[in-house]
Amino acid sequence: MGIEELKTEALRLSQEGRAYLAKELLDSLDTRNELEIEVLWANEAVRRDDELDGGVAQAYPAKEVLAHARSRRK
Repeated sequence: MGIEELKTEALRLSQEGRAYLAKELLDSLDTRNELEIEVLWANEAVRRDDELDGGVAQAYPAKEVLAHARSRRK
């Protein structure tokens, strides 16, 4: 069975079945251990901090960000 046939069959599943299948497929891709994940997050935090320090990125108060996000949903 090819990918397209598999996709067609998967889309025939109930919403719960598709959600379960999606979770199982995503879990099968995540082969990193906790330490590797922690290192990745630490590296990401350093990268973001460097962007803030270098003026590449700008920080905004959470209240402002959430208000903007809510206004875009309307």
